[in-house]
Amino acid sequence: MKALVVATALLSAATLPLSAQDHSSHCGSGGQADHHAQVDKRGDQVMGFDHDKTTHAFRLTPRGGVIEVAANDRKDTETRDAIRGHLEHIAKMFAEGDFDAPMLIHGQEPPGVDVMKRDRAKITWEYEETNMGGRVVARTDDAAARDAIHEFLRFQIEEHRTGDSEEESKEE
Repeated sequence: MKALVVATALLSAATLPLSAQDHSSHCGSGGQADHHAQVDKRGDQVMGFDHDKTTHAFRLTPRGGVIEVAANDRKDTETRDAIRGHLEHIAKMFAEGDFDAPMLIHGQEPPGVDVMKRDRAKITWEYEETNMGGRVVARTDDAAARDAIHEFLRFQIEEHRTGDSEEESKEE
């Protein structure tokens, strides 16, 4: 059932008008605002939960990084469960070198994806449940793969406007 929901979300995001999928950085601040609104809209479709009901966090670590999503309301078990299903699926997809979901959300291939696909055997993607949602932890001992993960996470920080540090944390 989860696979069907994700497949439906991916299909519906893929059928958005090309103008909604295109990131036009030359459009100025209005273009940026439009781009972010489209990222939010496509993200809700692909992820299967409302971004306004969640908090995303991205952290760069010495061996890779962390993607974490939490429901904002402790009583919102529907959103919490949707987060868990999405992140568990994302960890499996990324481990297989499948980065279609981020491409559909952002309307472009995020930086670092080419290397993460090429070096997927050098990276582990582990899903972990948290009290309010879940997280995906990426780890590698390969410098090029780690740099690619960091590029990808920096892009996510900017695109999702989380305000997270783009510097590597000292803790794993």
